[in-house]
Amino acid sequence: MPDIAQQPTVAIDGPLTRAQVVAVARGGARVSLSAAAERRLIAARQHVDALAEASTATYGVSTGFGALAIRHIPPSRRAALQRSLIRSHAAGAGDAVEREVVRAQMVLRLRTLASGYTGAHPETARTLAALLNAGITPVVHEFGSLGCSGDLAPLAAVALALMGEGTVTDAAGNVVDAEKALHDNGITPVILAEKEGLALTNGTDGMLGMLVLALADLHRLLDVADITAAMSVEALLGTDRVFAGDLQALRPHPGQAYAAARMRAALAGSEIVASHRECHRVQDAYSLRCAPQVHGAARDTVAHAETVADRELAATIDNPVVLADGRLESNGNFHGAPLAYVLDFLAIPIADVASMAERRTDRMLDVARSHGLPAFLAADPGVDSGHMIAQYTQAAVVAELKRIAVPASVDSIPSSAMQEDHVSMGWSAGRKLRAAVSGLTTVLAVEYLTAARALDLRAPLRPAPATAAAVALLRTRVEGPGPDRHMAPEIAAAADLIRDGALLRAVAPQVAEDPASGERR
Repeated sequence: MPDIAQQPTVAIDGPLTRAQVVAVARGGARVSLSAAAERRLIAARQHVDALAEASTATYGVSTGFGALAIRHIPPSRRAALQRSLIRSHAAGAGDAVEREVVRAQMVLRLRTLASGYTGAHPETARTLAALLNAGITPVVHEFGSLGCSGDLAPLAAVALALMGEGTVTDAAGNVVDAEKALHDNGITPVILAEKEGLALTNGTDGMLGMLVLALADLHRLLDVADITAAMSVEALLGTDRVFAGDLQALRPHPGQAYAAARMRAALAGSEIVASHRECHRVQDAYSLRCAPQVHGAARDTVAHAETVADRELAATIDNPVVLADGRLESNGNFHGAPLAYVLDFLAIPIADVASMAERRTDRMLDVARSHGLPAFLAADPGVDSGHMIAQYTQAAVVAELKRIAVPASVDSIPSSAMQEDHVSMGWSAGRKLRAAVSGLTTVLAVEYLTAARALDLRAPLRPAPATAAAVALLRTRVEGPGPDRHMAPEIAAAADLIRDGALLRAVAPQVAEDPASGERR
Protein backbone atom coordinates (compact mmCIF):
# COMPACT_ATOMS: atom_id res chain seq x y z
CA MET A 1 0.00 0.00 0.00
CA PRO A 2 1.47 3.41 -0.93
CA ASP A 3 2.26 6.02 1.70
CA ILE A 4 -1.04 7.73 2.53
CA ALA A 5 0.64 11.13 2.67
CA GLN A 6 1.57 10.73 -1.00
CA GLN A 7 -2.01 10.21 -2.12
CA PRO A 8 -3.61 12.91 -4.28
CA THR A 9 -5.73 15.70 -2.87
CA VAL A 10 -9.11 14.45 -1.66
CA ALA A 11 -11.94 16.16 -3.53
CA ILE A 12 -14.88 17.02 -1.30
CA ASP A 13 -17.77 16.39 -3.65
CA GLY A 14 -20.00 13.55 -2.41
CA PRO A 15 -19.75 10.73 0.13
CA LEU A 16 -16.20 10.03 1.28
CA THR A 17 -14.66 6.59 1.48
CA ARG A 18 -13.06 5.25 4.62
CA ALA A 19 -9.69 5.34 2.87
CA GLN A 20 -10.11 9.02 2.05
CA VAL A 21 -10.95 9.86 5.67
CA VAL A 22 -7.85 8.01 6.86
CA ALA A 23 -5.74 9.73 4.20
CA VAL A 24 -6.74 13.17 5.47
CA ALA A 25 -6.85 12.35 9.18
CA ARG A 26 -3.74 10.23 9.52
CA GLY A 27 -1.77 10.87 6.36
CA GLY A 28 -2.19 14.64 6.08
CA ALA A 29 -3.71 14.55 2.59
CA ARG A 30 -5.02 17.90 1.35
CA VAL A 31 -8.66 18.58 0.51
CA SER A 32 -10.44 20.67 -2.10
CA LEU A 33 -14.07 21.64 -2.62
CA SER A 34 -15.42 20.61 -6.01
CA ALA A 35 -17.29 23.05 -8.24
CA ALA A 36 -20.47 21.03 -7.70
CA ALA A 37 -20.06 21.32 -3.94
CA GLU A 38 -19.63 25.10 -4.25
CA ARG A 39 -22.87 25.29 -6.24
CA ARG A 40 -24.73 23.26 -3.64
CA LEU A 41 -23.42 25.50 -0.86
CA ILE A 42 -24.57 28.63 -2.68
CA ALA A 43 -28.04 27.24 -3.40
CA ALA A 44 -28.63 26.08 0.17
CA ARG A 45 -27.42 29.38 1.58
CA GLN A 46 -29.92 31.27 -0.54
CA HIS A 47 -32.72 29.27 1.08
CA VAL A 48 -31.44 30.10 4.58
CA ASP A 49 -31.08 33.80 3.73
CA ALA A 50 -34.71 33.83 2.56
CA LEU A 51 -35.86 32.24 5.83
CA ALA A 52 -33.78 34.75 7.79
CA GLU A 53 -35.68 37.60 6.19
CA ALA A 54 -39.11 36.04 6.76
CA SER A 55 -41.38 37.17 9.59
CA THR A 56 -42.00 33.56 10.72
CA ALA A 57 -39.51 32.24 13.26
CA THR A 58 -37.35 29.33 12.08
CA TYR A 59 -35.36 27.13 14.45
CA GLY A 60 -31.63 27.65 14.12
CA VAL A 61 -32.10 30.74 11.96
CA SER A 62 -34.09 33.20 14.06
CA THR A 63 -34.53 31.37 17.38
CA GLY A 64 -32.43 30.20 20.28
CA PHE A 65 -31.28 26.59 20.56
CA GLY A 66 -32.31 23.43 22.41
CA ALA A 67 -34.53 24.24 25.36
CA LEU A 68 -34.13 27.97 24.49
CA ALA A 69 -35.71 27.58 21.04
CA ILE A 70 -38.87 29.39 22.18
CA ARG A 71 -37.15 32.79 21.97
CA HIS A 72 -37.25 34.74 18.69
CA ILE A 73 -33.93 36.48 17.98
CA PRO A 74 -34.04 39.82 16.09
CA PRO A 75 -31.69 40.27 13.08
CA SER A 76 -29.44 42.65 14.99
CA ARG A 77 -28.60 39.92 17.53
CA ARG A 78 -28.15 36.94 15.24
CA ALA A 79 -24.39 37.25 14.71
CA ALA A 80 -24.06 37.37 18.49
CA LEU A 81 -26.33 34.33 18.69
CA GLN A 82 -23.97 32.30 16.51
CA ARG A 83 -20.87 33.43 18.42
CA SER A 84 -22.55 32.64 21.72
CA LEU A 85 -23.58 29.20 20.54
CA ILE A 86 -20.03 28.25 19.59
CA ARG A 87 -18.37 29.80 22.62
CA SER A 88 -20.79 28.22 25.08
CA HIS A 89 -20.71 24.82 23.39
CA ALA A 90 -16.90 24.70 23.28
CA ALA A 91 -17.08 23.51 26.87
CA GLY A 92 -14.86 20.43 26.73
CA ALA A 93 -12.61 19.27 29.54
CA GLY A 94 -9.86 16.72 30.06
CA ASP A 95 -6.90 15.73 27.95
CA ALA A 96 -6.54 16.86 24.35
CA VAL A 97 -7.89 14.42 21.77
CA GLU A 98 -5.46 12.97 19.25
CA ARG A 99 -4.70 15.05 16.16
CA GLU A 100 -5.93 12.37 13.77
CA VAL A 101 -9.31 12.18 15.48
CA VAL A 102 -9.78 15.95 15.22
CA ARG A 103 -8.75 15.97 11.56
CA ALA A 104 -11.16 13.12 10.88
CA GLN A 105 -14.08 15.02 12.37
CA MET A 106 -13.02 18.16 10.49
CA VAL A 107 -13.03 16.49 7.06
CA LEU A 108 -16.29 14.71 7.85
CA ARG A 109 -17.96 17.98 8.84
CA LEU A 110 -16.59 19.60 5.69
CA ARG A 111 -18.12 16.79 3.66
CA THR A 112 -21.50 17.45 5.33
CA LEU A 113 -21.30 21.19 4.69
CA ALA A 114 -20.53 20.46 1.03
CA SER A 115 -23.63 18.27 0.73
CA GLY A 116 -25.79 21.38 0.42
CA TYR A 117 -28.16 20.39 3.20
CA THR A 118 -26.74 22.55 6.02
CA GLY A 119 -27.06 26.10 4.67
CA ALA A 120 -23.52 27.11 5.58
CA HIS A 121 -21.83 29.91 3.63
CA PRO A 122 -19.39 28.69 0.98
CA GLU A 123 -16.67 30.78 2.63
CA THR A 124 -17.15 28.90 5.90
CA ALA A 125 -16.56 25.59 4.12
CA ARG A 126 -13.53 27.05 2.32
CA THR A 127 -12.07 28.20 5.63
CA LEU A 128 -12.51 24.75 7.17
CA ALA A 129 -10.71 23.26 4.17
CA ALA A 130 -7.95 25.85 4.57
CA LEU A 131 -7.39 24.81 8.20
CA LEU A 132 -7.01 21.18 7.16
CA ASN A 133 -4.59 22.05 4.38
CA ALA A 134 -2.51 24.27 6.66
CA GLY A 135 -2.21 21.50 9.26
CA ILE A 136 -4.02 23.62 11.86
CA THR A 137 -5.75 21.33 14.34
CA PRO A 138 -8.08 22.80 16.99
CA VAL A 139 -7.54 21.57 20.53
CA VAL A 140 -10.49 19.28 21.32
CA HIS A 141 -10.92 17.89 24.82
CA GLU A 142 -11.75 14.36 25.94
CA PHE A 143 -15.10 15.10 27.58
CA GLY A 144 -18.02 17.15 26.31
CA SER A 145 -19.98 14.99 23.88
CA LEU A 146 -22.95 12.82 24.79
CA GLY A 147 -23.22 11.55 21.23
CA CYS A 148 -26.54 13.22 20.59
CA SER A 149 -27.41 16.51 18.92
CA GLY A 150 -24.04 15.71 17.43
CA ASP A 151 -20.60 15.74 19.01
CA LEU A 152 -21.35 19.23 20.26
CA ALA A 153 -18.34 20.25 22.34
CA PRO A 154 -15.74 18.62 20.05
CA LEU A 155 -17.24 20.19 16.93
CA ALA A 156 -17.72 23.54 18.68
CA ALA A 157 -13.98 23.59 19.43
CA VAL A 158 -13.36 23.33 15.68
CA ALA A 159 -15.90 26.05 14.93
CA LEU A 160 -14.28 28.26 17.55
CA ALA A 161 -10.98 28.01 15.69
CA LEU A 162 -12.74 29.00 12.45
CA MET A 163 -13.77 32.18 14.28
CA GLY A 164 -10.12 32.80 15.23
CA GLU A 165 -10.68 31.94 18.89
CA GLY A 166 -9.44 29.22 21.21
CA THR A 167 -6.23 27.23 20.85
CA VAL A 168 -4.90 25.02 18.08
CA THR A 169 -1.80 23.03 17.23
CA ASP A 170 0.01 24.24 14.15
CA ALA A 171 1.62 22.06 11.49
CA ALA A 172 4.78 21.80 13.61
CA GLY A 173 2.81 20.56 16.62
CA ASN A 174 3.05 23.77 18.65
CA VAL A 175 0.03 24.83 20.71
CA VAL A 176 -0.79 28.42 19.73
CA ASP A 177 -3.74 30.81 19.74
CA ALA A 178 -6.08 30.19 16.83
CA GLU A 179 -5.96 33.86 15.84
CA LYS A 180 -2.18 33.69 15.42
CA ALA A 181 -2.26 30.39 13.52
CA LEU A 182 -4.85 31.68 11.07
CA HIS A 183 -2.99 34.94 10.58
CA ASP A 184 0.33 33.17 9.99
CA ASN A 185 -1.30 31.07 7.28
CA GLY A 186 -3.19 33.90 5.59
CA ILE A 187 -6.59 32.60 6.70
CA THR A 188 -9.33 35.11 7.56
CA PRO A 189 -11.54 34.12 10.52
CA VAL A 190 -15.20 33.61 9.66
CA ILE A 191 -18.13 35.62 11.03
CA LEU A 192 -20.90 33.09 11.39
CA ALA A 193 -24.33 33.94 10.01
CA GLU A 194 -27.77 32.45 10.66
CA LYS A 195 -27.86 28.65 10.94
CA GLU A 196 -24.08 28.23 10.71
CA GLY A 197 -23.51 27.49 14.38
CA LEU A 198 -25.76 24.45 14.11
CA ALA A 199 -24.32 23.50 10.74
CA LEU A 200 -20.85 23.28 12.27
CA THR A 201 -21.75 21.40 15.43
CA ASN A 202 -24.75 19.14 14.83
CA GLY A 203 -23.17 15.94 13.53
CA THR A 204 -21.78 12.53 14.41
CA ASP A 205 -18.39 13.33 12.92
CA GLY A 206 -16.28 12.65 15.99
CA MET A 207 -17.86 9.25 16.56
CA LEU A 208 -17.65 8.35 12.89
CA GLY A 209 -14.04 9.52 12.61
CA MET A 210 -12.98 7.31 15.52
CA LEU A 211 -14.83 4.35 14.01
CA VAL A 212 -13.18 4.77 10.61
CA LEU A 213 -9.70 5.02 12.16
CA ALA A 214 -10.32 1.99 14.39
CA LEU A 215 -11.47 -0.08 11.42
CA ALA A 216 -8.24 0.69 9.59
CA ASP A 217 -6.25 -0.31 12.68
CA LEU A 218 -8.20 -3.50 13.26
CA HIS A 219 -7.58 -4.81 9.75
CA ARG A 220 -3.87 -4.59 10.51
CA LEU A 221 -4.07 -5.94 14.06
CA LEU A 222 -6.19 -8.96 13.17
CA ASP A 223 -3.75 -9.81 10.38
CA VAL A 224 -0.94 -9.52 12.95
CA ALA A 225 -2.86 -11.74 15.38
CA ASP A 226 -2.92 -14.50 12.75
CA ILE A 227 0.88 -14.30 12.50
CA THR A 228 1.62 -14.17 16.22
CA ALA A 229 -0.84 -17.03 16.81
CA ALA A 230 0.88 -19.10 14.12
CA MET A 231 4.25 -18.37 15.75
CA SER A 232 2.89 -19.54 19.09
CA VAL A 233 1.38 -22.72 17.60
CA GLU A 234 4.76 -23.50 16.07
CA ALA A 235 6.71 -22.68 19.22
CA LEU A 236 4.40 -24.88 21.32
CA LEU A 237 4.77 -27.85 18.96
CA GLY A 238 1.15 -27.54 17.92
CA THR A 239 -0.41 -28.98 14.79
CA ASP A 240 -1.42 -27.13 11.64
CA ARG A 241 -3.86 -29.84 10.57
CA VAL A 242 -6.76 -28.20 12.38
CA PHE A 243 -6.49 -25.21 10.05
CA ALA A 244 -7.17 -27.29 6.93
CA GLY A 245 -9.57 -25.75 4.44
CA ASP A 246 -11.99 -28.68 4.39
CA LEU A 247 -12.39 -28.50 8.16
CA GLN A 248 -13.01 -24.76 8.06
CA ALA A 249 -15.57 -25.17 5.27
CA LEU A 250 -17.77 -27.17 7.63
CA ARG A 251 -18.53 -23.89 9.37
CA PRO A 252 -18.76 -21.31 6.57
CA HIS A 253 -18.02 -18.07 8.36
CA PRO A 254 -15.91 -15.99 5.96
CA GLY A 255 -13.66 -14.47 8.61
CA GLN A 256 -12.81 -17.89 10.00
CA ALA A 257 -11.83 -19.24 6.57
CA TYR A 258 -9.65 -16.19 5.99
CA ALA A 259 -7.83 -16.48 9.34
CA ALA A 260 -7.25 -20.23 8.94
CA ALA A 261 -5.85 -19.75 5.44
CA ARG A 262 -3.42 -17.13 6.71
CA MET A 263 -2.28 -19.36 9.57
CA ARG A 264 -1.78 -22.31 7.19
CA ALA A 265 0.34 -20.13 4.94
CA ALA A 266 2.34 -18.80 7.90
CA LEU A 267 3.17 -22.36 9.05
CA ALA A 268 3.88 -23.84 5.63
CA GLY A 269 7.35 -25.36 5.34
CA SER A 270 8.08 -25.40 9.07
CA GLU A 271 10.67 -27.96 10.21
CA ILE A 272 9.37 -27.53 13.74
CA VAL A 273 5.81 -28.48 12.79
CA ALA A 274 7.06 -31.37 10.66
CA SER A 275 9.20 -32.72 13.51
CA HIS A 276 6.20 -33.78 15.59
CA ARG A 277 3.54 -34.38 12.96
CA GLU A 278 3.26 -38.06 13.95
CA CYS A 279 3.31 -37.55 17.72
CA HIS A 280 0.65 -39.03 20.00
CA ARG A 281 -0.77 -35.69 21.18
CA VAL A 282 -4.03 -35.46 19.24
CA GLN A 283 -5.48 -32.12 20.34
CA ASP A 284 -3.97 -28.74 21.11
CA ALA A 285 -5.38 -26.34 23.68
CA TYR A 286 -8.23 -24.10 22.58
CA SER A 287 -6.06 -20.98 22.45
CA LEU A 288 -4.09 -22.67 19.65
CA ARG A 289 -6.71 -24.80 17.93
CA CYS A 290 -9.53 -22.22 17.92
CA ALA A 291 -7.56 -19.14 16.89
CA PRO A 292 -9.20 -18.95 13.42
CA GLN A 293 -12.65 -19.16 14.97
CA VAL A 294 -11.98 -16.22 17.31
CA HIS A 295 -9.99 -14.13 14.85
CA GLY A 296 -12.59 -14.88 12.19
CA ALA A 297 -15.51 -13.84 14.38
CA ALA A 298 -13.66 -10.61 15.11
CA ARG A 299 -13.23 -10.01 11.38
CA ASP A 300 -16.92 -10.62 10.73
CA THR A 301 -17.74 -8.09 13.46
CA VAL A 302 -15.43 -5.61 11.74
CA ALA A 303 -17.27 -6.26 8.47
CA HIS A 304 -20.59 -5.38 10.11
CA ALA A 305 -19.08 -2.21 11.57
CA GLU A 306 -17.78 -1.27 8.13
CA THR A 307 -21.31 -1.51 6.74
CA VAL A 308 -22.52 0.92 9.40
CA ALA A 309 -19.58 3.26 8.80
CA ASP A 310 -20.14 3.28 5.05
CA ARG A 311 -23.82 4.11 5.49
CA GLU A 312 -22.92 6.97 7.82
CA LEU A 313 -20.30 8.22 5.36
CA ALA A 314 -23.10 8.51 2.80
CA ALA A 315 -25.37 10.35 5.26
CA THR A 316 -25.93 14.04 5.90
CA ILE A 317 -26.22 14.74 9.61
CA ASP A 318 -27.55 18.15 10.63
CA ASN A 319 -30.58 19.57 12.39
CA PRO A 320 -32.48 21.26 10.94
CA VAL A 321 -31.61 20.39 7.34
CA VAL A 322 -32.15 22.51 4.25
CA LEU A 323 -34.10 20.47 1.70
CA ALA A 324 -33.99 21.02 -2.05
CA ASP A 325 -37.35 22.79 -2.09
CA GLY A 326 -36.13 25.31 0.47
CA ARG A 327 -37.83 23.82 3.52
CA LEU A 328 -35.86 23.78 6.76
CA GLU A 329 -36.92 20.65 8.64
CA SER A 330 -36.03 19.35 12.09
CA ASN A 331 -35.10 15.68 12.42
CA GLY A 332 -33.40 13.17 14.69
CA ASN A 333 -30.60 11.99 12.43
CA PHE A 334 -27.98 13.39 14.80
CA HIS A 335 -28.65 10.59 17.30
CA GLY A 336 -25.49 8.49 17.50
CA ALA A 337 -27.05 5.09 18.26
CA PRO A 338 -25.99 3.35 15.01
CA LEU A 339 -22.38 4.34 15.60
CA ALA A 340 -22.44 3.90 19.36
CA TYR A 341 -23.55 0.29 19.08
CA VAL A 342 -20.77 -0.79 16.73
CA LEU A 343 -18.15 1.24 18.59
CA ASP A 344 -19.13 -0.72 21.69
CA PHE A 345 -19.42 -3.97 19.75
CA LEU A 346 -15.86 -3.81 18.42
CA ALA A 347 -14.42 -3.56 21.94
CA ILE A 348 -15.74 -7.06 22.69
CA PRO A 349 -13.80 -9.02 20.03
CA ILE A 350 -10.72 -6.91 20.74
CA ALA A 351 -10.82 -8.05 24.36
CA ASP A 352 -11.37 -11.66 23.31
CA VAL A 353 -8.59 -11.75 20.71
CA ALA A 354 -6.25 -10.22 23.29
CA SER A 355 -7.35 -12.69 25.95
CA MET A 356 -6.57 -15.63 23.67
CA ALA A 357 -3.14 -14.18 22.80
CA GLU A 358 -2.32 -13.83 26.48
CA ARG A 359 -3.24 -17.48 27.08
CA ARG A 360 -0.86 -18.60 24.32
CA THR A 361 1.90 -16.46 25.80
CA ASP A 362 1.38 -17.96 29.24
CA ARG A 363 1.65 -21.50 27.83
CA MET A 364 5.07 -20.74 26.37
CA LEU A 365 6.34 -19.67 29.81
CA ASP A 366 5.03 -22.64 31.81
CA VAL A 367 7.32 -25.71 31.83
CA ALA A 368 4.29 -27.93 32.47
CA ARG A 369 2.73 -26.91 29.15
CA SER A 370 5.53 -25.62 26.91
CA HIS A 371 6.87 -29.01 25.74
CA GLY A 372 10.52 -28.60 26.59
CA LEU A 373 11.05 -24.84 26.66
CA PRO A 374 12.92 -23.42 29.69
CA ALA A 375 10.88 -21.85 32.48
CA PHE A 376 9.72 -18.39 31.44
CA LEU A 377 12.09 -18.72 28.47
CA ALA A 378 14.82 -17.55 30.84
CA ALA A 379 18.53 -18.03 30.03
CA ASP A 380 19.22 -19.22 33.59
CA PRO A 381 15.85 -19.79 35.32
CA GLY A 382 16.05 -18.67 38.92
CA VAL A 383 18.79 -16.16 38.27
CA ASP A 384 16.86 -14.83 35.26
CA SER A 385 13.11 -14.25 35.11
CA GLY A 386 12.84 -14.22 31.32
CA HIS A 387 9.44 -13.10 30.08
CA MET A 388 7.65 -13.65 33.39
CA ILE A 389 6.72 -10.00 33.98
CA ALA A 390 6.11 -9.27 30.32
CA GLN A 391 3.19 -11.68 30.68
CA TYR A 392 2.07 -9.78 33.79
CA THR A 393 1.94 -6.62 31.69
CA GLN A 394 0.01 -8.48 29.02
CA ALA A 395 -2.45 -9.80 31.62
CA ALA A 396 -2.93 -6.33 33.09
CA VAL A 397 -3.78 -4.93 29.65
CA VAL A 398 -6.20 -7.80 28.98
CA ALA A 399 -7.94 -7.12 32.27
CA GLU A 400 -8.32 -3.48 31.29
CA LEU A 401 -9.66 -4.47 27.87
CA LYS A 402 -12.32 -6.59 29.53
CA ARG A 403 -13.37 -3.65 31.70
CA ILE A 404 -13.65 -1.24 28.79
CA ALA A 405 -15.62 -3.78 26.74
CA VAL A 406 -18.56 -2.86 28.95
CA PRO A 407 -20.84 -0.83 26.63
CA ALA A 408 -21.25 2.91 26.95
CA SER A 409 -24.34 3.00 24.73
CA VAL A 410 -26.60 1.43 27.35
CA ASP A 411 -26.22 4.58 29.44
CA SER A 412 -28.04 7.85 28.97
CA ILE A 413 -27.96 11.01 31.07
CA PRO A 414 -30.67 13.53 30.13
CA SER A 415 -29.51 17.04 29.29
CA SER A 416 -30.70 20.46 28.07
CA ALA A 417 -33.52 20.73 30.61
CA MET A 418 -34.91 17.35 29.45
CA GLN A 419 -35.20 18.45 25.82
CA GLU A 420 -32.42 16.00 25.06
CA ASP A 421 -33.77 13.29 27.31
CA HIS A 422 -32.05 10.32 25.63
CA VAL A 423 -28.48 10.36 24.35
CA SER A 424 -26.27 7.74 22.70
CA MET A 425 -22.94 8.13 24.56
CA GLY A 426 -21.32 7.24 21.24
CA TRP A 427 -18.36 9.58 21.76
CA SER A 428 -17.55 7.71 24.98
CA ALA A 429 -17.80 4.41 23.12
CA GLY A 430 -15.35 5.78 20.57
CA ARG A 431 -12.89 6.87 23.21
CA LYS A 432 -13.03 3.40 24.78
CA LEU A 433 -12.43 1.82 21.40
CA ARG A 434 -9.33 3.96 20.87
CA ALA A 435 -7.94 2.63 24.15
CA ALA A 436 -8.86 -0.94 23.19
CA VAL A 437 -7.00 -0.73 19.88
CA SER A 438 -3.90 0.52 21.71
CA GLY A 439 -4.20 -2.26 24.29
CA LEU A 440 -4.50 -4.99 21.66
CA THR A 441 -1.32 -3.66 20.02
CA THR A 442 0.56 -4.10 23.31
CA VAL A 443 -0.81 -7.59 23.92
CA LEU A 444 0.18 -8.77 20.45
CA ALA A 445 3.61 -7.19 20.88
CA VAL A 446 4.25 -9.32 23.97
CA GLU A 447 3.11 -12.48 22.16
CA TYR A 448 5.35 -11.57 19.23
CA LEU A 449 8.37 -11.12 21.52
CA THR A 450 7.68 -14.33 23.41
CA ALA A 451 6.95 -16.54 20.41
CA ALA A 452 10.06 -15.26 18.63
CA ARG A 453 12.24 -16.17 21.59
CA ALA A 454 10.60 -19.58 21.86
CA LEU A 455 11.21 -20.26 18.16
CA ASP A 456 14.88 -19.32 18.60
CA LEU A 457 15.06 -21.82 21.44
CA ARG A 458 13.75 -24.59 19.16
CA ALA A 459 16.98 -24.46 17.10
CA PRO A 460 18.43 -26.28 15.24
CA LEU A 461 14.94 -26.95 13.86
CA ARG A 462 13.99 -24.09 11.58
CA PRO A 463 10.65 -22.29 11.64
CA ALA A 464 8.51 -21.71 8.57
CA PRO A 465 9.70 -19.08 6.08
CA ALA A 466 6.94 -16.68 7.17
CA THR A 467 7.52 -17.00 10.89
CA ALA A 468 11.29 -16.96 10.35
CA ALA A 469 10.86 -13.62 8.55
CA ALA A 470 8.89 -12.30 11.51
CA VAL A 471 11.67 -13.35 13.90
CA ALA A 472 14.37 -11.90 11.68
CA LEU A 473 12.60 -8.55 11.57
CA LEU A 474 12.31 -8.46 15.35
CA ARG A 475 16.00 -9.24 15.69
CA THR A 476 16.82 -5.98 13.92
CA ARG A 477 15.40 -4.20 16.99
CA VAL A 478 15.57 -6.74 19.83
CA GLU A 479 18.36 -9.19 20.67
CA GLY A 480 17.74 -12.92 20.80
CA PRO A 481 17.68 -15.17 23.89
CA GLY A 482 20.14 -14.32 26.62
CA PRO A 483 20.40 -12.98 30.16
CA ASP A 484 17.67 -10.67 31.40
CA ARG A 485 17.50 -7.20 29.85
CA HIS A 486 15.31 -4.13 30.29
CA MET A 487 12.04 -5.45 28.86
CA ALA A 488 9.97 -2.29 28.44
CA PRO A 489 11.92 -0.98 25.41
CA GLU A 490 11.65 -4.41 23.77
CA ILE A 491 7.85 -4.43 24.15
CA ALA A 492 7.75 -0.92 22.71
CA ALA A 493 9.96 -1.94 19.77
CA ALA A 494 7.74 -4.92 18.96
CA ALA A 495 4.66 -2.69 19.18
CA ASP A 496 6.26 -0.23 16.74
CA LEU A 497 6.86 -3.02 14.22
CA ILE A 498 3.19 -3.97 14.50
CA ARG A 499 1.88 -0.42 14.42
CA ASP A 500 3.81 0.76 11.38
CA GLY A 501 3.02 -2.35 9.32
CA ALA A 502 6.60 -3.64 9.20
CA LEU A 503 5.69 -7.07 10.56
CA LEU A 504 3.00 -7.62 7.94
CA ARG A 505 5.31 -6.44 5.19
CA ALA A 506 7.98 -8.90 6.35
CA VAL A 507 5.67 -11.91 6.08
CA ALA A 508 3.81 -10.74 2.96
CA PRO A 509 5.91 -12.78 0.48
CA GLN A 510 4.79 -15.98 2.21
CA VAL A 511 1.34 -14.92 3.46
CA ALA A 512 -0.75 -13.35 0.72
CA GLU A 513 -3.50 -10.82 1.42
CA ASP A 514 -5.89 -13.75 1.20
CA PRO A 515 -4.03 -17.05 0.74
CA ALA A 516 -7.24 -18.76 -0.35
CA SER A 517 -8.33 -16.41 -3.12
CA GLY A 518 -5.75 -13.66 -3.46
CA GLU A 519 -8.34 -11.13 -2.36
CA ARG A 520 -8.68 -9.22 0.87
CA ARG A 521 -11.99 -9.30 2.66
